[in-house]
Amino acid sequence: MGCVSYSVANVNYEFQQTCSWQNVKEPSLAEGQSFLDFFREMVVTNTNLRASTRRSLFSTLKHLTDFSPGLACEAVTHQFILDFEQYLASLSQHKNTIAKHMKHLKTYVNLAIEEGLIDSACHPFHKYRIQTEEPSKSYLTPDELERIERLPLHGYHGLSRCRDIFLFSCYTGLRFSDIIQLTRWNFHYIDRRWWLVFSTQKTNRLICLPLSLLSKGKSIAIFRKYWHNKEGGLFDLSQNSNSDINKLLKKLLRKARIDKPATFHSARHTFATLLLYKGAQITTVQRLLGHKSVRTTEIYSAIMDMTVIRDLKVVRKKDKQPLSVFELLSDNLKAR
Repeated sequence: MGCVSYSVANVNYEFQQTCSWQNVKEPSLAEGQSFLDFFREMVVTNTNLRASTRRSLFSTLKHLTDFSPGLACEAVTHQFILDFEQYLASLSQHKNTIAKHMKHLKTYVNLAIEEGLIDSACHPFHKYRIQTEEPSKSYLTPDELERIERLPLHGYHGLSRCRDIFLFSCYTGLRFSDIIQLTRWNFHYIDRRWWLVFSTQKTNRLICLPLSLLSKGKSIAIFRKYWHNKEGGLFDLSQNSNSDINKLLKKLLRKARIDKPATFHSARHTFATLLLYKGAQITTVQRLLGHKSVRTTEIYSAIMDMTVIRDLKVVRKKDKQPLSVFELLSDNLKAR
């Protein structure tokens, strides 16, 4: 049995290798390359990966490198998986963020097994369950949205721009990854109506939004405000500007006296929530959000419960109204 060691938080761990490596195929990588080298090479050479997926994978790779530099394939054991999970938790990462990194690691462990670099008989993820939790869907009410719209921001250029971008997402439901890709050429004037046409970064689905029919066409005024940006993105945002926008958003919410946890993605939830509450069919909201399955859209089930209460109140109100002359005549005729 060989002894494998690695360190985390300046504490050395030693584990006994209990698996037999006699039947492992010769590695396809150059001799001396680590699991990290394998992970990196697989990501770099995969031309089918979306840019956002590639960035996410490199984020996982960085955490692995920080946790265990020079990680050898034979060191990727079940105990290593458990300790890496604890390491991520020590960074105060959300459970779903940890789950994302663990899913990435599992994918490349499976690839390493296919290449014969790790023995399938002692799969590191055997009896390991990746844990996730349903995230809370923070959204703004119509009253809170109006308070942001009416907030005087003269002399606050950064906050004003942040408000425009956030409200544009509230009015259209776009993710931040799609917002930063927008240019003036995504907007088309057809049959006296403005349309926003784009492909989502996450799912590569083509979306066509009739802006004049969504949120009373308020997004059109914001688009026209930034129409002059002929080169680059409409809002001139970089790939790494999400955290900066979220910091400004917190200040914006404080100035509007809105006391609730919210991120830029809350704008997308606000868009879906208000549409459903106003009576839009869930399949319509699914198409506008670009969800592949309606089951993804059903995460707004709490909002659907609100619409049930609203609809029942409407029915109850109608029940209390006096019968019309036509209804009275109809009842008399039935009685005869």
